[in-house]
Amino acid sequence: MQIETTLIKMTYFEQINELTKSVPPELVDFSQPRDLAHTPTQATSNFITNKEQGDWAENLVLRAINDNAQNHVAVKYGKSDDLVAGEDGFDAFFREFQHELDAIGKRPDLLIFKKEDFDETKGFDISHIPHNEIDSYVKKSIAGIEVRSSAFLIDRYEEAMLKRAEQYTKEALSLKHEILSNYIDLLDIPGRKSYIEVLNGINAETLQITDFKVPGWRSSERLIQLNELLKKLKAAIKEIQKRDYLSITPKVEDLKVVFKWIETFGVPHYYFQVFFDKVYGISFENILRIISNPDNECTMFSVESDTKNQNKTTIKIKSKTGLEIASKVDEPQHESVRKEMGRGRLLFYVTFQGGTAYLDVDNLKHLLNIEGQF
Repeated sequence: MQIETTLIKMTYFEQINELTKSVPPELVDFSQPRDLAHTPTQATSNFITNKEQGDWAENLVLRAINDNAQNHVAVKYGKSDDLVAGEDGFDAFFREFQHELDAIGKRPDLLIFKKEDFDETKGFDISHIPHNEIDSYVKKSIAGIEVRSSAFLIDRYEEAMLKRAEQYTKEALSLKHEILSNYIDLLDIPGRKSYIEVLNGINAETLQITDFKVPGWRSSERLIQLNELLKKLKAAIKEIQKRDYLSITPKVEDLKVVFKWIETFGVPHYYFQVFFDKVYGISFENILRIISNPDNECTMFSVESDTKNQNKTTIKIKSKTGLEIASKVDEPQHESVRKEMGRGRLLFYVTFQGGTAYLDVDNLKHLLNIEGQF
């Protein structure tokens, strides 16, 4: 008797749903509803500048795709508005945005359609169309892209971080040698011998995990000198242990509403991180795979409270874990803008115009699983 077996292929949503079960709940508990957001009360110049930079990055990617694609079209989709906290109408916009998050999840900034599925009557911007009027259209897209921006040149940053690591490693090892050579007698007594063990364990590899308490000795001139050297050593080690890579930055709270959007539409989701010299991309699926493995923490990702995002917990995934989507970016022009708020309060911020991202089309196709001509 011949037994036939049928391989059942999971849908994209089913794959993502399975992956969410592997993510440690201490990091993101997908079984729990999202935390309710509080309405912002007042915008700052820095906030508006960051928003302007994000809008520029989104338009940069939109233009780059549409300038290079033959068979695909990029469309603006993400919910956005020119209103900021403190302006008339913002509270209503924010409430509507929160209701939509609960209904369909968080819209990615851009959608990619095959050209034959692109609706010219709707145009290249569907961000202001109510979701119930375009839900069936959105399901025809092949990818949703969340665009994040970073005010860095990634190549310059990595070059600087490498030099910094070399500098502080050299300084730390020199301080260790000086302490053990000139002050071993002060440490070789009960109550201080543990410092000898710590110092002997320091090398170029262990500096990443070394820690100790600076004692605060003050009872003799040599003890004060020793204490100062230990303080300098501690400071050098702290510099070495700082995160040394730029990152793709999904906020923890966003992962749930991205998952909700995928559940609603079943469309593959991606994050693009735009720097002022390059663009990197990673799939939402790969983000979940990376953070599902605790062994990847500190090597491929870190979890931090981001001061630039109201101290919201953010997962910072090493950018070069993703694919290089643009190998070069021409920087935009920028200018200062004056904005008058209520009660005569003035805000000054920076706007960005122009710039070009030079796409690596092969990498983009590989990331988005596009076969044939792009």
